[in-house]
Amino acid sequence: MNRIVVVGASAAGLAAVETLRRQGHTGPLTLVGDEPHLPYDRPPLSKQVLASEWEEHRLPLRPAGDLAALDLDLRLGVAATGLDVAGRVVRLADGTEAPYDGLILATGVRPRRLPGEGAHVLRTLENALTLRERLTPGRRLVVVGAGFLGAEAAAVAWRLGAEVTLLEPAAVPLAHAVGEQVGRVLSRAHLDRGVNLRCGVTVTEVTEDGVRLGDGEIVEADEVLVAIGSRPNTDWLVGSGLAVGDGVVCDEYCEAAWGSPRPKAGGVYAAGDVARWYNPLFGTSMRIEHRTNAAEQGMAAARNLLAAPEARKPFAPVPYFWSDQYDLKIQAYGFLRGHDEVAVVEGDLVERRFLAVYRTGDRVSGALAVGMPPKAIRLWRQTIAAGAAWAEHVRVPA
Repeated sequence: MNRIVVVGASAAGLAAVETLRRQGHTGPLTLVGDEPHLPYDRPPLSKQVLASEWEEHRLPLRPAGDLAALDLDLRLGVAATGLDVAGRVVRLADGTEAPYDGLILATGVRPRRLPGEGAHVLRTLENALTLRERLTPGRRLVVVGAGFLGAEAAAVAWRLGAEVTLLEPAAVPLAHAVGEQVGRVLSRAHLDRGVNLRCGVTVTEVTEDGVRLGDGEIVEADEVLVAIGSRPNTDWLVGSGLAVGDGVVCDEYCEAAWGSPRPKAGGVYAAGDVARWYNPLFGTSMRIEHRTNAAEQGMAAARNLLAAPEARKPFAPVPYFWSDQYDLKIQAYGFLRGHDEVAVVEGDLVERRFLAVYRTGDRVSGALAVGMPPKAIRLWRQTIAAGAAWAEHVRVPA
């Protein structure tokens, strides 16, 4: 395999090109990114950067010299606009093309938006710096969406002295992901600090004065942050023949599936937030928007792209994520969505210091810790990885 192109210059794309070089690929290697920056870390945007604790020079994932040593054809600030499978080329927004013999898609996601103008989103460095400038003491901020991103931003804004209103359509924030008990605990962290958390409300549009709710009420704000989830960046793949469904559909090896009979020019892989792959450890397809998964999957896709078909290895990780909200450190392993039961096995919910484990079917599928030392939850990672039986490993304290 001679020419390899990686589309997407964030954590997954960077991990892919580094792995390709480590695995011995010496041919031309192109890295395409739609932002003008060298690959940088995104989790700090809603935390350290928004809080003015970090400046942008701390964000790059690698020094410029390390990237130069990879001998990349680095094309930054230019988006991919099309994929010609028969011709084996990626078309770019500046009118150029990137020919390939092997291809890895790592184009990530973009924020969902609401009708109306003037709202902030929080995905890029520029997004974070713009919102940071506006978060002065007494400024009224409405955050639409009380998921992890919205909650982190609300916590930072409160600490900066803003008046924060947090709007959430669900009855309990994050209940679909972490369960109602844990969701209520995380909600109390906002309420105890005077954040105006309103659940069960629908926002229909952004207005000049704030946001409009489904019943017509206007919630006034000086600034609005929309944090209602993301869409995979797959629009540019329309007409390519790749199977797309809430992400690039992939098998257990991270190889992209085809919506029509597989062409001779196959061998396309995907990694990171844009990839929906079959995880054999959990027996289901999933798309994970977490920093750790992006890097691990970028490495896995690169190895499998270079490997002989019989030497490829399934990508079967135990997903991991973390979140910082106020004084709470939240860590989780596994696949928590769609769980059947949650049990607190250590600590106390009221004290916001606990470890909860999750059951899906008859097995342990996840663990989440709040305010606990990292070692406490790491012990559960192997339990999840082993597909351990719930009845044999979970004893709920009396």
